[in-house]
Amino acid sequence: MTITHEHSACILALDTCTESCSAALQYQGQIYAELADAPREHSQRLLPMVDSVLKQAGISLDKVAAIAYGRGPGSFTGIRICTSMTQGLALGLDLPVIGISTLAAMAQMAISEHQAEQVLCAIDARMGEVYWGQFVAVDGIATLVGKEVVSAPANVQLQLDTQAPIVACGTGFDAYPDLLALGKGILALDAVKYPDARAMLILAETGIKAGLTTSVDELEPVYLRDTVTWKKLPGRE
Repeated sequence: MTITHEHSACILALDTCTESCSAALQYQGQIYAELADAPREHSQRLLPMVDSVLKQAGISLDKVAAIAYGRGPGSFTGIRICTSMTQGLALGLDLPVIGISTLAAMAQMAISEHQAEQVLCAIDARMGEVYWGQFVAVDGIATLVGKEVVSAPANVQLQLDTQAPIVACGTGFDAYPDLLALGKGILALDAVKYPDARAMLILAETGIKAGLTTSVDELEPVYLRDTVTWKKLPGRE
């Protein structure tokens, strides 16, 4: 799918951190994107998606200025796949990379495509917990309020204005519908259940302008759970 976009930096975005798998490319004012709900096929699906968006744009990887990757939170295996694939793609061309929060990507989709001003994102983290974060739109960009947290649903604490509409995004609300009772203005947005690489592009562009890219050697996932220790990727021991 192709949509117009005002930004011009050539950025490749990848995400496999949840059940959804996606890739998107921003090139010369256009966005080329692929998305699939394939929870057990991420490692098989992602590279063909990358090839597809590059072919749609008529370019090769060496035209890409930076790679944005889904850094989590989300599935441990999914995050590992995304960071590993990013490392493999970026290493040969020494491309800068930038990690994008899966929660922020969902919030950005709600802001960009559904005109949300306040967003509460929650991903089912299993084990009776949710990964959650709250965001407000600042000049059209999803901006984190407080911190991203993993906790029991009962410990989710709103800092948003409950007197104004709050859009709820993510699988956490399917698993724990009582979260919708945190404020009278909370409304679930079924159109945004998972992060999408398309929404990562504008966040990446903003981060690149702010100097937040790193080398691939500094690529780092975010799990939130202290009980999960990231084992270094191959070649980084």
